[in-house]
Amino acid sequence: MDRNKDNPAFAALYFPLELHRREALAKDLQYFYGEDWRDKIQCSEATQHYVDRIHHVGQHEPELLVAHAYTRYMGDLSGGQVLKKVAQRALKLPSTEEGIQFYTFDNISNAQQFKQLYRARMNALDLDRDTKERIVEEANRAFRFNMQVFEELDGIGRALPEEAQDGGSAAHAGKGDPRKCPYYAGRAGEWWAPAELHRRLPRPAALTGLFLPGTAPGCPCHAALALATQPLVQLVLAACLAAAAGAAAWYVL
Repeated sequence: MDRNKDNPAFAALYFPLELHRREALAKDLQYFYGEDWRDKIQCSEATQHYVDRIHHVGQHEPELLVAHAYTRYMGDLSGGQVLKKVAQRALKLPSTEEGIQFYTFDNISNAQQFKQLYRARMNALDLDRDTKERIVEEANRAFRFNMQVFEELDGIGRALPEEAQDGGSAAHAGKGDPRKCPYYAGRAGEWWAPAELHRRLPRPAALTGLFLPGTAPGCPCHAALALATQPLVQLVLAACLAAAAGAAAWYVL
């Protein structure tokens, strides 16, 4: 975006002070992994595909950056704010917002007004019909990239070893030990992974056999309510809500 800030197909949507997330991401990664986070982690496969596509667009088809900027930023200012609160609660993060800087936009005082400004500028871009259709196609591609990242995270979560967590202590002290993060203990106890839940929940009878720590098989309604209190399930539901909000916003636009 910095390289294409003067491109007429994108310049009107260049809001580095309000929107850019590089520094915010670095703060979050430092909180979860420590000062040397760059040496500890790397992009997952699905994330790398997403990054590679954005780099390709920036270098060869900068007019399509509109699709990626809109999908990412408008989503983070909409459903992303739901994710922010759910993540803070589920991961037992401090109230000072460490670990969720990605969803904190300090230079936007009114998200709704800013989104209206952003959409107005996007709609005013002087683009031909073919370019507009390509941008819509690229936005759909961006949604698919996000879905693939979620699917990959689900697979990683199911592959992690089961680790019990002490519910009375802070889940992450911010001292660089990723094993303290509840993401690594999402399967603790006797409850199904998100992918399995998606397959089973549409059939109420299947919930009869579902049981959670401290509960016994019985009423499907009670089982569903117990399930909804699990932090990881809340995160998955919030992610679905965020994706739906973004899709709805794009459709309305």
